[in-house]
Amino acid sequence: MEIIDFSKTDSVINRYMAEIRDTDYQRNRLLFRNNITRIGEMMAYEMSKTLDYEERKVTTPLGTSTVRLPKDEMVIGTVFRAGLPLHTGFLNVFDHADNAFVSAYRDYKDEAHTEVGIHVEYLATPRLDGKTLVIADPMLATGGSLELGYRAFITKGMPRRIDIACVIATPEGIDHVRKTFPEDRTTVWCAAIDECLNEHKYIVPGLGDAGDLCFGGKE
Repeated sequence: MEIIDFSKTDSVINRYMAEIRDTDYQRNRLLFRNNITRIGEMMAYEMSKTLDYEERKVTTPLGTSTVRLPKDEMVIGTVFRAGLPLHTGFLNVFDHADNAFVSAYRDYKDEAHTEVGIHVEYLATPRLDGKTLVIADPMLATGGSLELGYRAFITKGMPRRIDIACVIATPEGIDHVRKTFPEDRTTVWCAAIDECLNEHKYIVPGLGDAGDLCFGGKE
């Protein structure tokens, strides 16, 4: 399994990351969402370089041009709700892709919020057999919701290739992916890998709850 960590190279993604981590910047939901979307666009562009290509003929007003176009059948899958801005970034680049959606959310089992379960209740996806599945989930913390989302998606077929796109990952989350996803066809793309999880299973230093910062609090 390949891990691509954009924080190890200098790019504008680092500026977007610095801003969305900043508590003052986070007060503006529009700016926060926009930066998540822009990170998705940058990741999608880099991912596009790794796809399979073939030559196609394009008729112009003055003749014929030969171009190399991706031949992958793309499906962009998203875990509600925090994944939506990241999904938008990928869809802005892979604008011919099909789309898949699954709901998966934290279900705290104790008052101290230290025992965390994951609940899945909604799925909408096309067939995935032989396709390239991109799963956009901004925070790869424990990997539990990502795994359940993936297992829900593959009830509709096994993709040829799986790309996991997240804004921030943890070593624990990456280890979980390594154990539960097919290693020979999975790549993790992230803008940063942070140190650890706290007792509430939030990423440290992280940026807080991505869903709340994008869309507001919830009961």
